Amino acid sequence: MKYMLRTGFILAGLLIIQVFTSFTWNVNPPAKTPTEDDYYKIITLPTPEGMLLEVGGITTLQDGRLALCTRRGDVYLVENPEMANGAVPRYKLFASGLHEPLGLAYKDNALYAAQRGELTKLMDTNGDDVADVYETVYAWPVSGHYHEYSYGPKFAPDGSMFVTGNVAFGDQEWWRGESRVFGRGWTMRITPDGKMEPWATGMRSPCGLGMIDGELFYDDNQGDYMGSGGIWHVKKGAFTGHPAGLVWTDKIANSPVKMTADQFNAVVDPRKVKNGTGGYNKPENIDNEPNANTLFAIKSKLPEVTLPAVWLPHGILGISNSEIVPDETKGGFGPFAGQVFVGDQGQSRVMRVVMEKVKGEYQGVAFDFRSGFQSGILRMTWGHDGSLYVGETNRGWGSAGTSTSGLQRLAWTGKVPMEMKTVRAMPDGFEIEFTLPVDKASAENLASYAGKNFIYKYHPVYGSPPISDAPLNIKGAKVSEDGLKVRLLIDNIKQYYLHEIKVDGVRSRDGLPVLHPTAYYTLNNIPDGAKLSMSEVSTKRMEATPAKVVEDVKVKVPKAKKGKETVEAKAPSYDKVQPLLAKWTCLGCHNTNTRQVGPSFTDIAKRKYSNERIVELIHKPEPKNWPEYATEMAAMPQVPKADALKMAAWINSLRQETP
Repeated sequence: MKYMLRTGFILAGLLIIQVFTSFTWNVNPPAKTPTEDDYYKIITLPTPEGMLLEVGGITTLQDGRLALCTRRGDVYLVENPEMANGAVPRYKLFASGLHEPLGLAYKDNALYAAQRGELTKLMDTNGDDVADVYETVYAWPVSGHYHEYSYGPKFAPDGSMFVTGNVAFGDQEWWRGESRVFGRGWTMRITPDGKMEPWATGMRSPCGLGMIDGELFYDDNQGDYMGSGGIWHVKKGAFTGHPAGLVWTDKIANSPVKMTADQFNAVVDPRKVKNGTGGYNKPENIDNEPNANTLFAIKSKLPEVTLPAVWLPHGILGISNSEIVPDETKGGFGPFAGQVFVGDQGQSRVMRVVMEKVKGEYQGVAFDFRSGFQSGILRMTWGHDGSLYVGETNRGWGSAGTSTSGLQRLAWTGKVPMEMKTVRAMPDGFEIEFTLPVDKASAENLASYAGKNFIYKYHPVYGSPPISDAPLNIKGAKVSEDGLKVRLLIDNIKQYYLHEIKVDGVRSRDGLPVLHPTAYYTLNNIPDGAKLSMSEVSTKRMEATPAKVVEDVKVKVPKAKKGKETVEAKAPSYDKVQPLLAKWTCLGCHNTNTRQVGPSFTDIAKRKYSNERIVELIHKPEPKNWPEYATEMAAMPQVPKADALKMAAWINSLRQETP
């Protein structure tokens, strides 16, 4: 999972930024721009002095208590987690001695945890809130590799359980995921009486499992063969993209996946090239690669391939996707009942996903939702009070936030934010549904919208930059009578591609901007149905015009002078640059002064790169510059140059000149 958590050395800055006021509509503007905190509060649960939770699993008991397991092998019961009437939570040690459990579930007065090498049932038979039975439900092999994490379980409607196994990594080819023993890179279905059925393979780092309407989904994150994070619907016999587990399909009698590793490699070049010294060349991204493979193109040749239901763009909506939980609060968590929430360990944030079935397959849209948690989010569960409880950890993995672990609660304030509630695919574009009625003038103006479509490469390289991107050609907009829906007519939607949809110019009738104005829709299938005619839509385009400059930010500009570097002007403060460091995932791998997944910002400053050179390295990293770091950075061409320059200038301001 060390490889599950990376963004790499994302740095950035801005020489001079001018912030312009935007075009305003004939609506009353809000007294202040709302923030996430106005609608969803993060509440930290206190823990006893000396207790380091490092939460690996969390679940809600029938009586409202929480149960959580830690990466150090303990299981606790937490009483009064909602801190009613000012009372503090109470922690009771329920079990100990487990081997890094990374999942916890509750059913019929028993807890179930996936340890490194087994699914364990924990029972308290005498009612003293201490487990007195530790029962092995099913055990699977381990090779001893540090990266062989196991996740789960998740209960299916029939009472069986799903667990997943993380791949190991190579010795000579340290970058290449491997399945050294069966179960690694696989999803396994385990019955309550201990029978195991291989279910699917293609998983790389399958940390997040979720049962949605009785069906299994999981999320993976960027890595080799994984261009970006995403959520997959895992039907029996599915192959979700990573080839490591294919080494077992012709070795186990009841494999539901029939494709072999040799058959896969005959279609997808593994790029195993000797370097002349007994080792292998590490595959690297090929710029401007002609006829680059995509996962959907490979599916046309290997039908067992399952495409992501929803891509989660790397560095934008997470870097290390984790728990998947459907909203079970029936409106107690705001206007998103029945939708799906996804945690992210590296960015310490929660995203929101809505899926629909089109032509028999799942697809859907992803939005940002809430950031600012104190550590990496690994596990989530719904409390009886309608709150979302979040278990956190970052030891060895790195994450945004100020702590190495934690237990926090996300509570709805009762206010409804102005958001895109969902986006639906249409035969000729998309329909956006909002949580509040829109101001018609802003919603009918095509200048309020923008976007693009793009896709990722499918190759044995670590991650992929977005490729084949093109701006959306938005031809018209139609606002519903109640103001809650806007249908966009777009003439260049593309099957299998992600579609970024921005609604920065749309306002509510009360003048509120959309809190998270960007959606990412994965269009696996284009639905049939009636298309809009041009006579039905607004084609007005009133471009926003810049107004007065409201802020000038000057930055440090390293400038050669007499063999030394001097600094001119003033760099942005950390407070000003921190939102960019968080937005572009720098904080998932870097601290200001201490080594994390990547080097500290201070160490980067010591290299004396120019601001422009740092921007180049963000967009196209050179891992050879930092050979002492095993986790290398993926290319991040999506970081705007202006943002990258501003962060680079702040980093260079950390340089301490010495005689």
